[in-house]
Amino acid sequence: MEPDLSHSITHHPHPFRLQSNSTNSLPHSPRSATGTPSNNNIELHSPMGGVGSSTAVETLSPEAATLAGAVARHFSTTASDLEAESQVIGTLPRGTTESDPYGLSAKYKSAVELQEIKANTSKKREGRHGGSDVDVGSVSSVANNYGIGAGFTSGRLGALLPRAGRTALQARRVTSFYEAQNETIERLLKSVEEHRAEARQEQGDDHLKYKIAVWGSFVANVVLAILQLYGAISSGSLSLFTTMADAIFDPMSNVTLILSNRAVRRVDPSRFPSGKARLETVGNIVFCFLMTAVSFILIAFSIRDLVERETAELNSFHLPSVIAVAVAFVTKLTLFFYTWSLKDKYSQISILWQDHRNDLLINGFGILTSVGGSKLVWWLDPAGAIVLSVLVSAIWLRTAFAEFMLLVGVTASVEIQQLITYVSVTHSPDIKQIDTVRAYHSGPRLIAEVDIVMDPSASLQKTHDIAEELQLKLESLPDVERAYVHVDYETTHKPEHAYKKDI
Repeated sequence: MEPDLSHSITHHPHPFRLQSNSTNSLPHSPRSATGTPSNNNIELHSPMGGVGSSTAVETLSPEAATLAGAVARHFSTTASDLEAESQVIGTLPRGTTESDPYGLSAKYKSAVELQEIKANTSKKREGRHGGSDVDVGSVSSVANNYGIGAGFTSGRLGALLPRAGRTALQARRVTSFYEAQNETIERLLKSVEEHRAEARQEQGDDHLKYKIAVWGSFVANVVLAILQLYGAISSGSLSLFTTMADAIFDPMSNVTLILSNRAVRRVDPSRFPSGKARLETVGNIVFCFLMTAVSFILIAFSIRDLVERETAELNSFHLPSVIAVAVAFVTKLTLFFYTWSLKDKYSQISILWQDHRNDLLINGFGILTSVGGSKLVWWLDPAGAIVLSVLVSAIWLRTAFAEFMLLVGVTASVEIQQLITYVSVTHSPDIKQIDTVRAYHSGPRLIAEVDIVMDPSASLQKTHDIAEELQLKLESLPDVERAYVHVDYETTHKPEHAYKKDI
């Protein structure tokens, strides 16, 4: 099952655009039954005479594929396909027999073909009064074949929708499936060098924006902390004290993130052989708990004010304090929009964006409850402070849990596992099978483990050189910190390198 890391704040420029709506999960092989993260391993008949218990991916020669009765991976292009093929040029990377041995480009759907799916669906809807059931069934069968519409027509939602609505929704799912498949094909057919070049270009183009976001947020937080300190003290409002405490901790947290980022870049290899990249994730977790601790303190003060308050007298209204918090709200709104485009590329920017988002909620709600406590009823002020603090605590604890998952070693996304598997299986014709592929987080970056199968009669020098070249290629992928390549000569043995044993 693919992990939910949507609340994680540890991100770097990805080697490719990830699918945000992916719901695919990986099949678990028998060799991963011990609980280690396992990737999409495909079982094929081995040309080496292995039995059917293998979990390997193998590269079959055309002769072996013919004898095994395999479905052809390469499809001939007819005259009717020329128009569709012309639409693919410029979008799909140019593939050769070596870079595309499985004929993935033949499965690429052009814009014309995707438009035809929508057009055919429109015709079915137009003729729904006189059309046959076969038209609707054809769309349903395609959806069910790919597991994207199974059970929909018989489900509760399907029973509520009219026939045309069901057909349109299933057609959209089919179209979405092919669009996602196109992106996967484009990603896999790109070379490792292209992935690296794109990541470097993306990081270089945004470097100035990154510095402005980090240092601009720091300077703004210092100024706003002084401004909101004045507003809270002069008004005595607990809601404004909540905004003030959050504002004071913002520059402190910025310093923590900046120092941790610098520490990651300055590494003593003799003391930290694997680097200090995980320190960045630790810094994010510390920040989350700092903000949570402040919220708990404010909850305690607010409860005490609710319990010990003896009079129902309204709080005094202090206009300068409200103006100070309003200025902070506008400033945070500006920073929120500025960091929006960078939040999925850099860990620091992501946590700053979340902090600006939370501050918008805190400052906006704080103004309302503070004014409400001075104009309507007194208890709106401490009650609003409690609500704000509970909400902030829940947000940061949820983020901290996602960061913990990265430190623990949660499995990588399906897209990354697919890329690592494809790079490995197409690395060399001497690699007969891919036995096991694992990819999991080690802080912000990834560890990849690949078990390849080679001819047992191959020389040690040959197997070593191929495995080392594959290791270097995998480690050159963006976000892959280390790669371990193990060479086997068969796939019928028990799982190797399982997770921690009893000692």
